[in-house]
Amino acid sequence: MSAPTPKIAPARHTLLVLSGKGGVGKSSTSVLLARCLAAQGFRVGLLDVDLCGPSIPTMLGLTASSVRRSPAGWIPVFADEAQRLSVMSIGFILPGRDDPVIWRGPKKTAMIHQFLSEVSWGPLDFLIIDTPPGTSDEHLAVLEALTAASPEAAEAGARPYHIDGAVIVSTPQLVALDDARKEISFCRTVSIPVLGVIENMSVFTCPHCSTCTPVFATGGAERTAAALGCAFLGRLPLDPRLTRLLERGGDPFAPAAAPAPAPAPGQPADPLNGPLGEGTMTAISTTVGAILQSIGVAAPAAGQ
Repeated sequence: MSAPTPKIAPARHTLLVLSGKGGVGKSSTSVLLARCLAAQGFRVGLLDVDLCGPSIPTMLGLTASSVRRSPAGWIPVFADEAQRLSVMSIGFILPGRDDPVIWRGPKKTAMIHQFLSEVSWGPLDFLIIDTPPGTSDEHLAVLEALTAASPEAAEAGARPYHIDGAVIVSTPQLVALDDARKEISFCRTVSIPVLGVIENMSVFTCPHCSTCTPVFATGGAERTAAALGCAFLGRLPLDPRLTRLLERGGDPFAPAAAPAPAPAPGQPADPLNGPLGEGTMTAISTTVGAILQSIGVAAPAAGQ
């Protein structure tokens, strides 16, 4: 009889996406990273452990999806036709979108351990973990679950996950950068490599003419990264067209993104439903490329 398939199938690479405070675009950055890697041919798992604010299903157009249990564990939801991007979130388990998670720390910890030991991902190149903002019980639970496979999985031949490192997301605002510093300090305290810092909402991209305008002080994340000895991974713009696309669950890297609603008869087309500008797409791809370079990974050859 063949050995049972372990529920834990450690990815070749595991990335944590962290932010010191909420509202800086951490989850949208996680989605863009996952979408971009999947578009390059990698097999990607996206795990949403922001238990009290699970926004990943919305940004992937999966709010009507649900997960099921099998003898192999939880079966994640695929977010693309090629089935290269699989997703797990507490949002798939809650009875309704408006139902809150009112749990104390031990119950949150137990759920995170379940997500990291009982999801049947299958083979993955990358596991991207979207964490809650700040530093809390959830972060410590993730570390505990990642660094030691469960006894059952170990008996089946599973290994602990390998954590490549953390990506820190911040806006250029001083208050956000102060919290990003704390996040970097947290990573160093618990021995998580910091791959670098992303400056999100670096500029505002006009949906009419694609002109880029700083809305906050510029360059703060890059200066903070340099001061703390971290790599600066790139700048992502505040592009209303990208925001609208993610609200529809669209894929910026799909040949045909999620269709926008048609304007009412006699009404002009909404510029927010227009295609993303080249600058926005380049910023995303460049930032993801910097992350891959930081862990020594090359994109798959075409056709793989």
